[in-house]
Amino acid sequence: SRYNKFGFDFYLVDTAGIRKKTKVNEDIEYYSVLRSIRAIENSDVCVLLIDATRGIEAQDANIFSIIQKNRKGLVVLVNKWDLVEHKSQRAIDTMEAAIRDRFAPFTDFPIIFGSALTKQRIYKVLETAIDVYRNRQTVIPTSQLNNVLQAAIQAYPPPAVKGKFIKIKYITMLKGAYVPTFIFFCNLPQWIRDPYKRYLENKIRENWNFRGTMINLFFREK
Repeated sequence: SRYNKFGFDFYLVDTAGIRKKTKVNEDIEYYSVLRSIRAIENSDVCVLLIDATRGIEAQDANIFSIIQKNRKGLVVLVNKWDLVEHKSQRAIDTMEAAIRDRFAPFTDFPIIFGSALTKQRIYKVLETAIDVYRNRQTVIPTSQLNNVLQAAIQAYPPPAVKGKFIKIKYITMLKGAYVPTFIFFCNLPQWIRDPYKRYLENKIRENWNFRGTMINLFFREK
């Protein structure tokens, strides 16, 4: 349904729960799951609801994996927060840490505590979803990108492999990409390991706001 109140204008699509395939027995539920997956595939930003009274369940991880696979924007809403008795900052911090730990290595996403029933912080969810959508549109000037990342690379160069040094010569963003995509041109792209890729992604996130959006890093020979 289209939502165009209070300065917002976008489409909201509700989805049914997604259970493991072994538990999908009836045709109605099967097609409901397919529609839910299709809705995620066609979305820009997904709001993943986690039941505050039950914690993170396997179904939550299943839905997150679909969101991650499709490289969608993500906002996590810890729902039914009104039913939690002890709403201390410590309880919030513990829940946040558990969510980020479960969804690691992607941890740079907003988490909001609210209630769909009482409408607590629902407006904040919409605002945050818009922010995530805008973050996905971020374009970094090539000169700025190289100035910042080359300094980070110089401070911590890629580890040598078999006595050969990896030299990252140039970085650019791929224009018109659906997901923020960075191209690193280097002499030995096949030897860039995952830990170093995470280092570069962390440096990107430290310097620019990509909160809630996954980013792609590709390495090309030059």
